[in-house]
Amino acid sequence: MLLSSEKKTADMRGAYGDALVELGKTDSRIVCVGGDTTDSLKTKKFGDKYPERMFNVGIAEANLVSIAAGLAIAGKVAFASTYAAFIPGRAVDQIRNTICYPALDVKLVVSHGGLTVGPDGASHQQIEDLSTTRAMPNMRVMVPADAVAVRHLIKAMVDTPGPFYMRLARPTTELVYAESTPADQFRVGRGNVLVDGSDATIVACGLMVGKALEAANLLKREEGISARVVDMFTIKPVDFDLVAKCAKETGAIATAEEHNIIGGLGAAVSEAAGETYPVPIKRVGVRDTFGESARDEEVDTLLEQYGLTATEIAKAVVEARSRMKK
Repeated sequence: MLLSSEKKTADMRGAYGDALVELGKTDSRIVCVGGDTTDSLKTKKFGDKYPERMFNVGIAEANLVSIAAGLAIAGKVAFASTYAAFIPGRAVDQIRNTICYPALDVKLVVSHGGLTVGPDGASHQQIEDLSTTRAMPNMRVMVPADAVAVRHLIKAMVDTPGPFYMRLARPTTELVYAESTPADQFRVGRGNVLVDGSDATIVACGLMVGKALEAANLLKREEGISARVVDMFTIKPVDFDLVAKCAKETGAIATAEEHNIIGGLGAAVSEAAGETYPVPIKRVGVRDTFGESARDEEVDTLLEQYGLTATEIAKAVVEARSRMKK
């Protein structure tokens, strides 16, 4: 796997807007529907380039989803975007009945998921979206680790018919992948082994992938533990084969996500391991509680308060290993 060797940062939302513009050059089916957040989601880039294919419906999220469904019925590949607090938060019925039930070609791409929304507080810190969308038949759920992954996964979504939900981070994040990483490393329903290891596996998604890599270094340095790190960017369908392989070869798993530990990545990995090769699993995430407000410069402190750190991931690995059968 081509890990980034540079300490570079990039904006996932910017990568999303750029990907739409690039794909829109050759695919006239692509349209975008926004909910008065087109500047923030960077879909305004697409609207500026292709104004006849951009629809800003204002603060009306249920309407936004339904309009995207109508455009899909008309043969379009419809991207619908706003904040995660509002999609799926305000439009669960429309997503279920107008997109998932008829399996329409609508791609829900949202930002501001998890705790790193910061000053917007608990009302906007969406920590239930992955469990909500995972439970809907026909929906695929993705959480990319960085801007490189976003660029390739948007293309994969266009090439794969049917409903998708993708969650982007609000903050600018450090690149995990080298910018030269080929597109075929990002296949729907697969995860990527970023670092190999023999003693345990850390499975992470989103901005927690970077912290998982830090945790692997910490474990090697302080505990002598060789930890495998997996970027599970597809939460549904989760990569059953990879989970089973990691469970069998390393014997213990820790998961890390910026989401409630109920129903998200940890649940998906636990289900896959339970059905294939059961091993001890420890989940790192928000522990079934709401978040709280913090200034932008305090977001890392907020993550520390809720246990979303490399240190806590390392502790989870040690705990999972302690429950292995001797």
